[in-house]
Amino acid sequence: MSGDVLQVVRAGALTTVQDVGRAGFAHLGVPRSGALDLPAHLLANRLVGNGAGAAGLETTVSGCALRPTRTVVVAVTGAACPVRVDGRPVAWGAPVPVPGGALLDVGAATVGLRSYVAVAGGIAVDAVLGSRATDLLSGLGPAPLADGDSLPVGPERGRGVAADVLPYGSAGPELVLPLLPGPRDDWFAPGALRALVTGEYTVSPASNRIGLRVLGPALHRAAGRDGELPSEGMVLGAVQVPPDGLPVVFLADHPTTGGYPVIGVVPEQSLAAAAQSAPGARVRFVALRATRPAL
Repeated sequence: MSGDVLQVVRAGALTTVQDVGRAGFAHLGVPRSGALDLPAHLLANRLVGNGAGAAGLETTVSGCALRPTRTVVVAVTGAACPVRVDGRPVAWGAPVPVPGGALLDVGAATVGLRSYVAVAGGIAVDAVLGSRATDLLSGLGPAPLADGDSLPVGPERGRGVAADVLPYGSAGPELVLPLLPGPRDDWFAPGALRALVTGEYTVSPASNRIGLRVLGPALHRAAGRDGELPSEGMVLGAVQVPPDGLPVVFLADHPTTGGYPVIGVVPEQSLAAAAQSAPGARVRFVALRATRPAL
C-alpha cells in the first residue's frame, strides 16, 4: 500500500469495491460475489495497467465522484456515462490521468446500469477470504461507499493499453438469456418451461446484486409438488422460482443454498448483460435444448 488515497466526494446510489470475487468458498456458505459485469471490470483494469485481480469500483445508476491526493490514471467502462475531470469532459473507456486534487466525476449511466472505475494500482482495502469485493448478502468486504470515505490506492505496476474497440455487454431494448433446463424442471406443471421461453417478461425494479427478478407469467408447480426442497447448492445463473411463480436469475451475491426449485441455469457469459439491464427492459429466455419433451 502506498499511502495514497481517493477521497469519496459523491458516493452515488450504490458504489462498491469489487474484484473477481471469492471462488472456492461455497462450502462455507460464501458466494463468489465480485463485479456483476466482470468483462467490463477486467477491461477497466487492463486499460490502466492493473492485473486482473485488482480491485476497482462498481457504480450503480448515478455514478460517483472522487478526488485523488496525487495524480492517478483511471479508466471507466461498463455502462456508458459522461466522465469529467474538474468539469471538463474526458474519455470513457480509455486511460485518463487525473491530477492530484482534481475532481473525477463519473456521471449517471445513459445506457446500462453499472459503470466500472479502475485506478492504476487498484483499490487497496484489506482482503477478506482472498478478495476485496463487497458482498452485500454475506456482509463481507468493505461497506458500500459513503460521502467522505477515503480509499487506499496501491502502487502502479505498469502502463495501460489503448483500445480501438470496446466490448459492451448492454442488452439494449431486449435481454436474451439462454437457458439450460434443469435440474428441477420436473417440479413444474407441464407447459411451465414453454411458458417461460414464450412468455413476455420484463426486468423488475426489485432486481439487485443478488438476483435479476422478472415480471411476467407465473410458473406453476406440478401436482403434488406443494412442499419445498431440502436446501441444495445454488450456482451462479440458477433460475430459482419462489412460491409466487416469478423466476429469479441468481447474480454474483446469490445465496449458496436454497429450498425453491431451479427450473434452469443461465450460462455465466450471459450474466453481464443481465447486470446492465434496467427495470422495464424486455426479457426473453431461450432454451438451449429444444428437443426436451416439456417443450
